[in-house]
Amino acid sequence: MNIPNIITLDALRHMAVGEIASLPAEELARLQSEAKDALRSAKSLRDWLDGAIALKYGDRAAQARHDAGKDTGTVRFADGAVTVVSDLPKRVDWDQDRLAELVDRIRAEGDDPQAYVDVILKVPERKYTAWPPAIRSAFESARTVRTGKPTFRLVLDGEAPA
Repeated sequence: MNIPNIITLDALRHMAVGEIASLPAEELARLQSEAKDALRSAKSLRDWLDGAIALKYGDRAAQARHDAGKDTGTVRFADGAVTVVSDLPKRVDWDQDRLAELVDRIRAEGDDPQAYVDVILKVPERKYTAWPPAIRSAFESARTVRTGKPTFRLVLDGEAPA
């Protein structure tokens, strides 16, 4: 009887990084695919569970917030031996055109807008690369390019890239 020597994700947890790096590319591709599938499955399960928890405690959390006189934020309440902590974050969006008008008005009245608002200027990279060279060169001293974390996706021959 010939038992295939297949490394499982569970076995992978107990291997040294150097040992994993020395595996054949095909094995790394298979493991990467399995890990991606396991992560997707775990995220789906967590979303399902979070939905059930929200269904169970949503009304109690809303009532606790109401009783505390707040629309957002964190509330705590007990369910038996479990303390339920519910957070409803506040997300604020500002109308950028209206803010620009207000900043201009504050400046026109002789006050410093930075005392009231954070003014951040940014240039989308796609716009920068479309500029004529003369304009680009004027902005180069204000531009810093950093790299992110490299990623690698291994695709077995014959497999459709995802």
